Amino acid sequence: MSWPTSERTAQLLELAKKGQSEALTQLLTEHREALRRAIAMRLDPALARRVDASDIVQDVMLEASKRFEDYLRQNKMPFSLWLRHLARDHIIDAHRRHRKAQRRSLDREQAMNAANDQSSMDLAMAFIDPEKTPAAAAIRRELQERFRQALLQMDEDDREIIVFRHVEQLANQEVALLLNLTEAAASMRYLRALRRLRTLLGPEDSQVMKSGPAS
Repeated sequence: MSWPTSERTAQLLELAKKGQSEALTQLLTEHREALRRAIAMRLDPALARRVDASDIVQDVMLEASKRFEDYLRQNKMPFSLWLRHLARDHIIDAHRRHRKAQRRSLDREQAMNAANDQSSMDLAMAFIDPEKTPAAAAIRRELQERFRQALLQMDEDDREIIVFRHVEQLANQEVALLLNLTEAAASMRYLRALRRLRTLLGPEDSQVMKSGPAS
């Protein structure tokens, strides 16, 4: 998942600080697609069939625009991480509203919708040998469905931290800041989620999984 470069973001932030409103608009525009993919990956599959990730992105962008001055004053985290922080709150709210409104149990065994297909593949390929050989291609096809099923069975916290570490490639320090945890607590949560994912995948798939990112 590719986010705008820190250099480009820094340039636009500096212009926005000087009151250039078009710089803020450009800044948000350049982060929109990466944020949409991040949100799509983190939505519960049942919710993703009913709520479009782009709608949540729009809400996040609106909030970011309104709270931008607060961000500049506090400046506690990088801009892209701040957007993730806002997005996390909106995702939690969406899940809460959905659970409150639902009239019956949702079938969590259904396949992820098309909007999440590429995201689930991105996550699967973070764990297997990316070498483009026939054998690797066969593993890729087989693991796509296995990962869908494994992700469906993981709870929101586990899925979230796996996505942060392996899809968005955040360091443990960044995840800790984003989740308001100590680095030790973030590392422990990640290791627990990784163990659960490996258990869900089974011993056969665990043999082709790479080690997780360094803490």
